Amino acid sequence: MRILVLSVSAGAGHVRAAQALCATAATELPQLEVIHQDLLELVPKGFGKLYGSGYIKLVERAPLIWAYLYQRTDHPAGDSLVSRFRRHVERLNTRRLEEEIERIRPDAIVCTHFLPAELLSRRIAQGLPTPPVWVHVTDFDIHGLWLHPHMAGYCVASGEVAARLAARGVAKENIHVTGIAIMPQFRQTPERSRAAAELGLDPARNTLLMMSGGAGVGDMETLVAQVAALPLDLQIVALAGRNEALLTRLQALAARHPGRILPLGFTRTVERVMAAADLAITKPGGLTSSECLAMGLPMLIVSPIPGQEERNADALLEAGCAWKAVDPAALAYKLELLMRDPERRQRMADCQRQMARPEAARTILERVGGLA
Repeated sequence: MRILVLSVSAGAGHVRAAQALCATAATELPQLEVIHQDLLELVPKGFGKLYGSGYIKLVERAPLIWAYLYQRTDHPAGDSLVSRFRRHVERLNTRRLEEEIERIRPDAIVCTHFLPAELLSRRIAQGLPTPPVWVHVTDFDIHGLWLHPHMAGYCVASGEVAARLAARGVAKENIHVTGIAIMPQFRQTPERSRAAAELGLDPARNTLLMMSGGAGVGDMETLVAQVAALPLDLQIVALAGRNEALLTRLQALAARHPGRILPLGFTRTVERVMAAADLAITKPGGLTSSECLAMGLPMLIVSPIPGQEERNADALLEAGCAWKAVDPAALAYKLELLMRDPERRQRMADCQRQMARPEAARTILERVGGLA
């Protein structure tokens, strides 16, 4: 069976979920052929920039505008000027998607972003032959942009998301609580001292992992500098993701704090970095949060993006998996409390393992592929 997974590289999470589905099929489900396609690779460069880097710039430089748009589009009027303009632009710029579907001829399609789901919903409505289309929501939230008619099913993070989706009119039998797809290597926790040694860290010292997401969104440099200045005996691993300029600045900062900061760029073995850490300071993206849950890595949440990341943070806080710092003073205060209280961190880790769904990718593929 051939499954086409469509993502959109607006932020790193949608792509990482798609890659997790491919990796899981390749290693565990040989009866499935899973092909990943980033939709923005099929559109003109200008449109791709608008959807990809434009989104990142918006949430980083104008979060209040993004918060307004998130709320405004949650229950969009179908005939509003904004809705008509968006549909027109998307029709003009995504015609190659139909060519790709014809070339691959998949038996099913999984969308890890709402844009391809919307386009394929219209295609089905027009009576064009289309394989079953599934939607994998990659946050602990549901937003109106993910809801479209003619979808074969929805794979969501939690029972609460499923209940909210049903309240919006989706048939319960088409909603499946699977968790969020993460790479298969997150199912096993590497031994801490070995993971620390691989990074050149001292396993006897407390280790703090600071993450900004795969795209390096957020004022990471300032946060790392603030934490490095605290009177705590910490090793700080600072992940810059794909942001090379940020990595360069973090390396300069590390030179001013010898033996205290380890800057890292994009890594494909983040599970081993997490295994070496005692606590993560991070934004609560859906994928990052799911990875921390699987690894039992307590989280101190900072600077959530308004909308989906705020909702993710709510879910994690309610479950006892994370704390949240609203400003630098709160960050310093809560970080000191957590670093001096390993039993509290262990309770958070226990809550995380209860909430974790590390086999989500396999569960989704088995459902879509008719193997469940």
